[in-house]
Amino acid sequence: MSKFIIRKVAVLGAGVMGAQIAAHCVNSGVPVILFDLPGKDDADGIVKKAIAGLARLEPAPLARADLARQIEVANYDQHLDRLAECDLVIEAIAEKTEWKHALYARVAPHLHDKAIFASNTSGLSINTLAEGCPESLQARFCGVHFFNPPRYMPLVELIASRGTHPALLDRLETFLTSTLGKSVIRALDTPNFVANRIGVFSILAVLHHTERLGLGFDEVDALTGPLIGRPKSATYRTADVVGLDTLTHVIRTMIATLPDDPWAAHFKLPAWLETLVGQGALGQKSGAGIYRKEGKKIRVLDPARGEYRDSGAEVAPEVAAILAERDAGRRLAALRASAHPQARFLWAIFRDVFHYAAHHLSAIAHSARDVDLAMRWGFGWAQGPFETWQEAGWQTVAAAIAADIAAGHAMSATPLPAWVDTLDGVHRVEGAFDAAGARFVARSALPVYQRQLFPERVTGEAERATRTLWENPEVRLWTLDDEDGRHVPVLSFKSRMNAVGPVVLDGIIEAVHRAEREHDGLVIWQPAGPFSVGANLKQIRPLLEAGDFVALEGIVAKFQQMSQTLKYAQIPVIAAVSGLALGGGCEIVMHATRAVCAQESYIGLVEAGVGLIPAGGGCKEFALRTSRAAARTATNDPMNWLQGIFQTLALGQLGKSALQAAELGFLREQDIVVPHAHEVLHVARQTARALHAAGHRAPLAPAGIPVAGRGGIATLQMMLENMREGGLISPHDYRVSLAIATALCGGDVEGGSLVDERWLLDVEREQFVTLLGTPETAARLVHMLETGKPLRN
Repeated sequence: MSKFIIRKVAVLGAGVMGAQIAAHCVNSGVPVILFDLPGKDDADGIVKKAIAGLARLEPAPLARADLARQIEVANYDQHLDRLAECDLVIEAIAEKTEWKHALYARVAPHLHDKAIFASNTSGLSINTLAEGCPESLQARFCGVHFFNPPRYMPLVELIASRGTHPALLDRLETFLTSTLGKSVIRALDTPNFVANRIGVFSILAVLHHTERLGLGFDEVDALTGPLIGRPKSATYRTADVVGLDTLTHVIRTMIATLPDDPWAAHFKLPAWLETLVGQGALGQKSGAGIYRKEGKKIRVLDPARGEYRDSGAEVAPEVAAILAERDAGRRLAALRASAHPQARFLWAIFRDVFHYAAHHLSAIAHSARDVDLAMRWGFGWAQGPFETWQEAGWQTVAAAIAADIAAGHAMSATPLPAWVDTLDGVHRVEGAFDAAGARFVARSALPVYQRQLFPERVTGEAERATRTLWENPEVRLWTLDDEDGRHVPVLSFKSRMNAVGPVVLDGIIEAVHRAEREHDGLVIWQPAGPFSVGANLKQIRPLLEAGDFVALEGIVAKFQQMSQTLKYAQIPVIAAVSGLALGGGCEIVMHATRAVCAQESYIGLVEAGVGLIPAGGGCKEFALRTSRAAARTATNDPMNWLQGIFQTLALGQLGKSALQAAELGFLREQDIVVPHAHEVLHVARQTARALHAAGHRAPLAPAGIPVAGRGGIATLQMMLENMREGGLISPHDYRVSLAIATALCGGDVEGGSLVDERWLLDVEREQFVTLLGTPETAARLVHMLETGKPLRN
């Protein structure tokens, strides 16, 4: 099969999933056409309504609001000929085989002869669906199952039918990974595939043991969230978010397609769930489900009474103490030994999911790794079931499961498969266990994965070796162990949340100087997120409480020195960003030669929230960028740009994607957005090498920067006066915002005055230190440190 590029995508079906898949395509710069049935009054009305609805969904499906306009609208009656423009066509209509087959017959004649045709089914048989395709299309048909919400959930399951051409799967996996930024698992064509098969069984186990032990839904959610490495929405809240109708559908799929499953007796819909669905109480999308918001109260269903009650159940202290145990083996053993219903519940759901996953591993997945990663990527678990089992002691846990099976405590009397007793774990350095082949298998050798220098690892896998070139207590300069390190080393922080304090600042400056002497470039990248939460407030607090403003000003000056060192480095310095880059972290991004950012990077100067202003060069850099933007216009008026930037900084606005960060001005046109977070380091290193090869030199310092001065400050102050009089901001908000205005406008000088970067740095530093001396800012800083939340005062 010849190689070709997927230039354009069509999505068939503008429901919740179809519209969001289309949104994610445009997030990644892929042109897309969204199809649905013709509307009554407006032929494209159904699709237009679906696109408009994207703006109301939370979390936002679109990386930038205006991208909605990039989704092309179409309907099946008028526009099927446009399918010939598309190289990938994804069907995402309702989960009814006969409806899908009817649509396949209708669209197949319009696909070009190399187009990939894929179904987004969440669990229907791909082989059965392929039977609805003409024979000429079957080699190009497969399953491509996105998880909801598609922008944020990494997992896509790729499922072949018997006739799917292997090369098609390779190129589709490459596209999904590098272009759409997804994490792909090759699933077998079994009911509900991998993640939903295990995940839905896990939900069924929770339903069963909730009823058996008489626990409340909110009590179970307190137990099955972050305390055990699961999402904050836990179990029942997740069901509401996904939709109780969707949950009902996948359970019914298991009932219909797995009658001989040893756990089939437990594949049933609770009466309360059927009642809610029958009443149209489908969860978040209908305004009520297992939970219901009444005014400011969140109420939860009491299934025994069929009524809602106040929620807020908590984990018992003795169970919380067990869950706080760091050793996984002791933690599971203590849960099993405890008589407390909450502990018995937790042991039971762990045991039954371990049992189920082991029994079905050979039938549903190519390896234990695929199961564990599918549960991480598709359900948001911190660890998959096999990882948890292995970390707790494989044979010890296996013996406990076997004992419970023998005693009749497990959900099924089926014994553990024989292979369990022959192993000490399913993850090893050489690979993961393939139960069907009775062997350990390595990761995919598909070339796209060479771009992931540090892919997400499961417990027991070996990490790629690195070699330290230099370090201090809070930063490390390193290279890959198989390289000589003389080209593009990596600088990573060792501080908590990668916060930036004096030792990190010294480390960055030293690393740049070393790279200038010995290397071709430098990449700043963190092996574990976030990129950086900004200034280390914990280290600032003692100086603030001691009133040592000379030392505090010295730290700010060192921060500014670090930023200027990055900006004027004689080698390219690349900020490789994924996740949060706040405050000082954002200023590192703004001053690096280039930023290479994962799409899901959240970047912003948020200092106003703690009563401060950006003073690590952030205000200076925006004043400079505004001056340059104004110089390119006929009016040369910086206020056209300053007002928007001022509002962004005064509100502490965060770019909720890399694309939005660019829109807000935190990223520049030359900065690069990468869809997959695990490819950021590779792209950053390649960018540094390319800049070095092109003869990179530090930029010339601007000779004279025209600033808005007193007139600009007065204009912005008028905005603040109106907001203060309207009660929209507090007196201290006013003071902080006025300091931002002063720094952006270059201080107390005439409008149009020419200043240099040093002047601008002095102004922002002076304003920052002045605010530090106010009791209101001190209170905000302490409150943030103690609660993690901003204080309005």
